[in-house]
Amino acid sequence: QVQLVESGGGSVQAGGFLRLSCAASRDTYNSRCLGWFRQAPGKEREGVARIYTGSSSTDYADSVKGRFTISQDNAKKTVYLQMNSLKPEDTAMYYCASGPVTACLWGGRVFRPPDYTYWGQGTQVTVSS
Repeated sequence: QVQLVESGGGSVQAGGFLRLSCAASRDTYNSRCLGWFRQAPGKEREGVARIYTGSSSTDYADSVKGRFTISQDNAKKTVYLQMNSLKPEDTAMYYCASGPVTACLWGGRVFRPPDYTYWGQGTQVTVSS
């Protein structure tokens, strides 16, 4: 059964914006660490932002801080990633992932993919200069 579904990706020009959505289930949403990761061709998967749905506590990678905002909607069991002031280097496949609370307990900008139990299929974001 599908438990995480991303949507909202697309192609935009530099300086533009996109809003990604991650639709979750009870098992993947409630009191879970929901993270957004991205992976560009030839590069390692990197964490972008995360939110613990039990407290709404958030963390961001330095590269997106001040430009991206992660948020949650408990009624819809959905996590969003608002991406503003997009840059060409933001181009990547973006993935939503769900893990236990411990995945959100790493300090600062540390994101560890192995900590996440469930992964979505990904949604492509392309930013042209």
